Amino acid sequence: MTPDVIRVASAQYPVGYFAHWDDFEAKLSTWVQDAARADAQLLVFPEYASLELVSLCSEAVQRDVRAQLPAMQAFLPALHALHERLARDTGTYILGGSVPVEAASDVFVNRAHLYGPDGTRAWQDKLVMTRFEDDQWGVNPGHGLSVFDTALGRLGVNICYDSEFPHLARAQAEAGMEVLLVPSCTESAWGYHRVRTGSLARALENQVYAVHAPLVGEAPWTEAIDKNSGAAGVYTPSDNGLPADGLLALGRMNEPAWLHATLDLALTRAVRADGHVLNARDYPKAAARTADGAGLWRV
Repeated sequence: MTPDVIRVASAQYPVGYFAHWDDFEAKLSTWVQDAARADAQLLVFPEYASLELVSLCSEAVQRDVRAQLPAMQAFLPALHALHERLARDTGTYILGGSVPVEAASDVFVNRAHLYGPDGTRAWQDKLVMTRFEDDQWGVNPGHGLSVFDTALGRLGVNICYDSEFPHLARAQAEAGMEVLLVPSCTESAWGYHRVRTGSLARALENQVYAVHAPLVGEAPWTEAIDKNSGAAGVYTPSDNGLPADGLLALGRMNEPAWLHATLDLALTRAVRADGHVLNARDYPKAAARTADGAGLWRV
């Protein structure tokens, strides 16, 4: 039996520079413990937050974005162990900052891992690459779309750009997703607002919550995450008992902080069943209107 209420914390997480692994471990531990002390049950970190670990690599690697992909693999065992320990010790679910993972020989994907307090670990790959990832960095699209069954309910992940394509979250919603997690890494206000708009639209059309966590701050020592802009947000459908503008919570632009919110799943379940509109139910009807090209006119 899953709860009707989930307490979430979405990170406006600032990229840092470290001299030693212990410095990174101390920073992440403080962030997780602070959220847990505020009674958060689900913590969401941004896309590519893990890349601050490139600061522990040589200057040559810091200057070469393609060299960072294989270099990051050496950190994975310790990164997993740290997140698993923090999830267990705090009794929280943690969506860790996404990380480049070598999925096949010399094939790297952008992967976000969900760590459970019971020691479970699951993951979702980014499926649609941005121009930078594709053209300059050499990050490949992953495969597969997941919905995670947890003690908090069914969760889905759209990593950054993926949130701008409706069919991905739609497939997850059809599989029972009730909360969509959107970790992002966007350089400019334009990029941030694209992801924010996409996340709000996914919440509207599927009648679910969307939790957006952006990377913030500057890292001039690596082109991959040199500039980062955004504000954390929690978005809802616009219907009975929920915010009229779909904004349940919104952080202050570019300021490092946790954004806390309480998700009442009973409200979103109610609007899916008997709202003023039934977007989730009617989505297939809308898709069928153009499936065979009927109704498209050239003028």
